[in-house]
Amino acid sequence: MNPNLTIDRPTFVTHLECSLTGERYEADRLHGLSRAGRPLLVRYDLARVQASLSREALTARPTDLWRWRELLPVRRTDDIVSLGEIETPLVPLRRCVDGPDVWVKDEGRLPTGSFKARGLVMAVAMAKELGVTRIAMPTNGNAGAALAAYATRVGIETIVFCPEDTPEVNVREIAMQGARVWRVNGLIDDCGAIVGKGAAEGRWFDFSTLKEPYRIEGKKTMGLELAAQFGWHLPDAIFYPTGGGTGLIGMWKAFDELEALGWIGSKRPRMYAVQASGCAPIVRAFEAGEEHAERWEDAHTVAAGIRVPRAVGDFLILRAVRASGGKAVGVGDPAILKAVDDAARKDGLLLCPEGGATLAAYRDALRTGEVDEEERVVLFNCATGLKYPMPEAPRTLDRHGVIDFDAL
Repeated sequence: MNPNLTIDRPTFVTHLECSLTGERYEADRLHGLSRAGRPLLVRYDLARVQASLSREALTARPTDLWRWRELLPVRRTDDIVSLGEIETPLVPLRRCVDGPDVWVKDEGRLPTGSFKARGLVMAVAMAKELGVTRIAMPTNGNAGAALAAYATRVGIETIVFCPEDTPEVNVREIAMQGARVWRVNGLIDDCGAIVGKGAAEGRWFDFSTLKEPYRIEGKKTMGLELAAQFGWHLPDAIFYPTGGGTGLIGMWKAFDELEALGWIGSKRPRMYAVQASGCAPIVRAFEAGEEHAERWEDAHTVAAGIRVPRAVGDFLILRAVRASGGKAVGVGDPAILKAVDDAARKDGLLLCPEGGATLAAYRDALRTGEVDEEERVVLFNCATGLKYPMPEAPRTLDRHGVIDFDAL
């Protein structure tokens, strides 16, 4: 145990557990992957949580991420870091879909404009608690921005590596918020290899997706929030943009924990892992009946956030999708861009490309009968569309000339 760790608030963490073998690991120590090379999962004494917290007491708290503190790993109040992590709204789609009960969980309202804030706020808080002073991470953009913001806030040195075609706004955001950011002539797993080599040499702690245990715990709050927002009844289906898949894995974990507390029943949403057809390793593995996904070569898509050729938590994604009765589905870039355009022009909601992918996948599922139009469906928009390129708006008007109001 860290000798400097002072526990000054209720905590219910019992241990960590290898997601593949079940091997137990001691809490309050710095861990990366398990000895089997797989993600570690945080386990809680849920019977004690149930005895300490009622659903009614939880509901009465302010609706931010930290309302779920009994189901989160941070022990010392002083180690909590925050930039104002709200409960993100569920926005109904009315005009660009046929189903009357389709909702967008708009994660772009979070700090740094994406759902990466959920995972990184928790991971950085735990890094601070466990004495980490330097972090490195690969990113396609938004995760690096969230890491830079939270790490800078607590004084942890941060180095970020991103593919050279990462959107310019993301690269500048990362640098502006205090990290050293390097463009790499490769994809995110190529950046991850650099991070891994430096970590092996003791230069920094590796913060790659699922290579530390706590990003899942932050991301699982998406599932906790959904349950509370729908009155403790889960939706029929969830469409989730899946690269590394941390959020899908986290939500599945959240639902199990809520059932153990007696706050929800055994019904689960069908989980749809949405990928771009130009980078769809999980889809390929799902369709082949495999438990692990081979690396996707020549990955390309306009949805950079889900351009992840290989996911270390592949088997966890596939298990959740199959256990739920859902699917891994791929959608093409033209359908993604059309969905983004339709949501903006018809419903006034500016989706990021990854969010557009979930809308495109839902439309396909509706068309094939995979989803019924009367079912309650949640689509995840993982970031604000303001970070992404938009079509030009070139019209001008000379106020000194004759104005043709009919043409306007």
